[in-house]
This record gives sequence, structure tokens and C-alpha cells, in this order.
Amino acid sequence: MKTALFFTLLLSSNLFGITLDEIITTSLSKSPSLESINARIAANKEDIELSNQFSNPKLSLITNTLDTDQAMSKTTLTLQQTIPFYSKRSSKQKVAVAEEAVLNEKLTKAKVALVAAIKMEAYTIWELKELYKTIDEYVMLSEQNIELYESYATTSENNHMGIMKAKLSLSDLQITRSTLDAKIYSSLARLSYLAAFEVNELELKLEISQKPELQKYQTMLESNPDLAIKRGELAKRNAQIQLADVNNYPDINLIGGYNYRENFDDFWSVGVGLSLPIYGREDSQLQKARSLALSEKSQESDTQLSINSTLKVYFSQMKSSYEIYHIIQDDALPQIEHMFELSNSSISTGSDLFKYVDVLIQKLKLEQKSINAITNYNKAYANISQLSGALK
Repeated sequence: MKTALFFTLLLSSNLFGITLDEIITTSLSKSPSLESINARIAANKEDIELSNQFSNPKLSLITNTLDTDQAMSKTTLTLQQTIPFYSKRSSKQKVAVAEEAVLNEKLTKAKVALVAAIKMEAYTIWELKELYKTIDEYVMLSEQNIELYESYATTSENNHMGIMKAKLSLSDLQITRSTLDAKIYSSLARLSYLAAFEVNELELKLEISQKPELQKYQTMLESNPDLAIKRGELAKRNAQIQLADVNNYPDINLIGGYNYRENFDDFWSVGVGLSLPIYGREDSQLQKARSLALSEKSQESDTQLSINSTLKVYFSQMKSSYEIYHIIQDDALPQIEHMFELSNSSISTGSDLFKYVDVLIQKLKLEQKSINAITNYNKAYANISQLSGALK
């Protein structure tokens, strides 16, 4: 089923373009970068199973060199089994289960990072394509107006300089367009790597939807992957403290043996053994586990501070992009549009081409900044989504 879906998406990406959501969904199910963590999770499940099992019994065969006529001459077969102290096995299992929880959180973090990387590359492709379309429009417009101006122009030096400047500007636009085309190709290649399949065309529409709200984003941080990992590691340390505490109590060794004597009656022997924690090793292990738990607690607090600080950085970027976009769209572009209309009107009558080219360049720069603001706004929000652990 997954294979059929993959080839369907591959075909559609080649013919019609593929959406960002489709890329994310497919990459999360097929990305090789996630397989190593999945393998570690599968291995840890075996640790959980092993932690609840008894250790292997010990079988030994002992004989001596006494003459068989001696009553002490015997051959003994002994079986020894260690019985852990009450709750030791369950404590070991809790440590393994806590480790599985940490690995699952690390898998989630890796998925979140992959989603964020795909978004960043997709937004870059959108920006490059929008810039390319804008440049392409200006190339055609410049060509038309140069042709129109040449039909009106006289042989004066000033008119000739105007045409030369317009042609130099056109050449610069054509160079920029070619550079953008190469960047789009490279960015699609990087997106294909992240998606784990070939992406030749991307369907995506970006916009600046609403004004950023810091308080709204702060409420999203509760599910931050780094915090979840730290909490899982702290839970694991607490489980290790419990295990270290239980390890102070000795295990019981049950011993049973069968004694064979050639010229005398055989007999059974039974015994009980204890491991004696008399050297303080277990106390040291307990203290170590407690110290590591305190360290994890401090790291969790530090991680929380770092996340809050990072959020404010992304929020400021998002807010700045929002403000820049509206300055351009609401104030600058309407003014430049009026100037452009005046210049365009004058160019049709053969007037100064210098002013027209200057206005054309100013408008182009403003439109490029507007596109850049939209991209930065969405990239900043993608970073905030990564902080919140978003998988879409």
C-alpha cells in the first residue's frame, strides 16, 4: 500500500506538482534518516523483555581423586540459580521502559526536525520562483519599452545614453533570472533529498495571514521535543535511583546438588547463598544516580529558558516581516505605482528613459522585499512550529 502511494506521488510530482503536505507525509514514512532510531527502539524492546527474566542457572560437575572405597569419594552435579531480591526485576524493567520513552521522544524530535527542514526548503523554492516570475515580467516589460523608446528616440546623445542604460538594466535582469533558475534547480534537489523521492515541481502558496501574537506561541511550547526528551531522561534517572536503592539488598542463590558414590549410597545436598553488599559499591551507585538526576533537572530548566529565548527571536523575525510587508504593500507600492504610471506615460511619448528605468528598478526592489518578507514570515513561523513539536 505504501509503495503504491509512493509511486503515485512520484508520478504526480513529475506531471502536476506535489503539495507540501504530501511531501511531508511521504518523507515521514520513508526517510532513511529515521530508520536508525526505529532500529534502536526495536532493540530496546528486547531490553525490556530481558530485564524481566532470571539470569541463567549455573551447572557444575565436581569430582575428587580419593579411592572409590573411601566414603568421601564422590562425583557431584550441582545446579545453582540466582533469585533477585523482590522488585529488582521490575525496577530494571522500569529503567528499560523509561529508555524506550526517551527513544520515542528522540524519534519525534527527528521527525519534527525533518518536517521543519522540508518546510524551509519548500519556502525557499517558493521565494525563488516568485522572484523569477517577477524578474521575468520586468524583462519583458523592459524589452517592450526599449523597443517603444527606440521608435520615438532622436539621435541626441541623451536619448542614446538612456537606451544604453535601459539595455544594461535589462542585461542585469537577465543575469539575475539565469541565477535564480540555477538556484531553483539546486533547491529542488535538496528538497528531493529531504523528501526521499524526486520532486520536480512543487505546488505551494504563501502569504502573510495574521499579526504574530507572542502569548499564543508561548502556549504551544509545552510539547517541545527537547523538553519532552529531558523529562523522559529525568524519569529514567529516577528509575535508576530506584534500582540502585533496591540493589543494596542481596540476591539469593539457591543451590542443589546430587552426589554420586560408587561403593556407597548416593545422596542429595541443598544450600542457600547470599551476595553481600559490604564494600559500599551499591551506596556509591545510588549516590551517582541521584547526582545524575539532579543534573538532568538542571538541564531541563536550562532547556526551558533556552526555548523561551529562541521563541522570542523567531517572534521578532516574524513581527518584523509582518511590518515590512505592510509598509511595502500599504504605503510604498501605491506611491511607486503612481510614479511608475507617470513614467510609463512619459516613455510612450519619447521622454527621458533614465527616470523610467530608475522607477522600474525601485518598484522591482520593493516587490522583491515584499516576497522576501512573506518568505521570512513563514520561515519564522516554521521555526516556531518546530519548537512546538509540529509534525505538519
